[in-house]
Amino acid sequence: MKTTAIQLTTPLGKEILNLRAGDRVEISGIIYTARDEAHQRMKNDGIPFDPEGAVIYHCGPVIKDNKILAAGPTTSSRMNHFTGFLLDHGVRGLIGKGGMNRTIREQLRGKAVYFAFTGGCAALAASHMTLKGVRYPDLGMAEAIWVIELNRLPLVVGIDAHGKDLFENVMKNASRMAQKPECP
Repeated sequence: MKTTAIQLTTPLGKEILNLRAGDRVEISGIIYTARDEAHQRMKNDGIPFDPEGAVIYHCGPVIKDNKILAAGPTTSSRMNHFTGFLLDHGVRGLIGKGGMNRTIREQLRGKAVYFAFTGGCAALAASHMTLKGVRYPDLGMAEAIWVIELNRLPLVVGIDAHGKDLFENVMKNASRMAQKPECP
């Protein structure tokens, strides 16, 4: 694992193919929040931004007076069945917590990565963000797509474009440890 963070700027390109699970990165540039309802709307009505090289943050931020107060990640696995079409349209990065399933890991292969952000760090995330706009405001604060400019948000590559998955490794290690007999 590299000791210094790799600097990335959106829209992302093929540079993400060089990232490896466990790499520390800092992302700057425009990203888009999206949770369940926004994913469903995009699937039905079309993507309301240029998806080529885009980054989707699985998040329902807290917004007040056009300022982001908190922006912690939501559980990404909730979006497993919505994600493939976004990757097919050129989305290069996903941000969330908890990882995603094997199908998404395969869909990421050769074209995109999943970045992990620690749950419980909503204020830290917000300190790296500036609100730039909103799509689908009728969905409400948590479900709307918020257009956010990042300034060096620290993340870890959770699933890389080569099929390596930190979350799968944790599950395998936990299963192996659970199978060990207890010490006398």
